[in-house]
Amino acid sequence: MSEQALEELSALAAIYCEPGACEVLAASETDGVTFRIQISVKELLDTEILLKLLFHLPVNYPSTLPEISVSSDQLTRAQCMDIKDKLLEQAKKHLSEPMVHELVLWIQQHLKYVIKQPATVCNEKTTLSKGASTEDAIWMLLLHLDHMRAKAKYVRTVEKWASDLKLTGRLMFMGKIILILLQGDKSNIKEYLILQKTSKVDVDSSGKKCKEKMISVLCETKVQSQHKRFQMFEVKEYSTLDELQKEFETAGLANLFSEFVPPLLR
Repeated sequence: MSEQALEELSALAAIYCEPGACEVLAASETDGVTFRIQISVKELLDTEILLKLLFHLPVNYPSTLPEISVSSDQLTRAQCMDIKDKLLEQAKKHLSEPMVHELVLWIQQHLKYVIKQPATVCNEKTTLSKGASTEDAIWMLLLHLDHMRAKAKYVRTVEKWASDLKLTGRLMFMGKIILILLQGDKSNIKEYLILQKTSKVDVDSSGKKCKEKMISVLCETKVQSQHKRFQMFEVKEYSTLDELQKEFETAGLANLFSEFVPPLLR
C-alpha cells in the first residue's frame, strides 16, 4: 500500500469520525486496502439518504483507479449503479492524486442530479419487501470453497464480513466440502463477493498470504417464500452428508442441496 494511500486513509478516518462512518474491512501491503464510508445525503425531495460507499484502493493507487461499490437501503440497485458509474467518471479526472474525499464531496453535492427518481420512502420499501418483485428484496448466495489452509483466521474473517454486512447464514464443513450460505440485502451480498475475491484470506502451500482463487458461486438468487430466513450467521461442522442435507431441508432449501451438493462429491 502506497504512502499516499495510508495518508489519505488516515485523513478520511479523521474527517468521517462518527461511529461506523469510516471502517477498514481489509488491508494488506501487497493487496491494498478496502474500506467503507457511510454518509447521509439529501436528494430531490430533501429526503435523507444513507449511502454506503465501498472503496478498494489497489497497491498502485492513486496511479490506478479505485474499485467502488455503492449501496443504500433507500435506493434501487439501478440507482446505486448510476452513482457508481458517475463516481468512476469523476475518479478518472483525479488519476494520480488522492481522490476519495473529493469523490465523497462530489456525490454529496450531486446526488439529486444523479439518481433519476426520488428514493423509496421507508413505508413503501417495507411493503415491497414483503412480497413484490424488487431489487431490494433479500437475496441468497451459496459458495463452494476448495480448501482452507489457515482455517482459524479464515473463519474469523468470514464471520467479521458477515457481521459487518449484516448477512446471516452458515459456514458449513462436511469432510472436505466447505460451503458458505449467505442471506441479506443484494447490495451487501455483492460487497461480500468483492471482499472474498480481493482480500488475502488464506495462505498458499508455502505459508504466504494469498487471495481465494478456488471459489465457486454455486447459486445466487432471491429468497423465496418457502425459504427459511436465518436469524444469525453460524459456523457448523457436520459428520455425515445426511446431517448437512437436513440443514438444507430445515431451511426449505432441499432443491438447492440436491442440485449443487452431490456433484461436489464426485
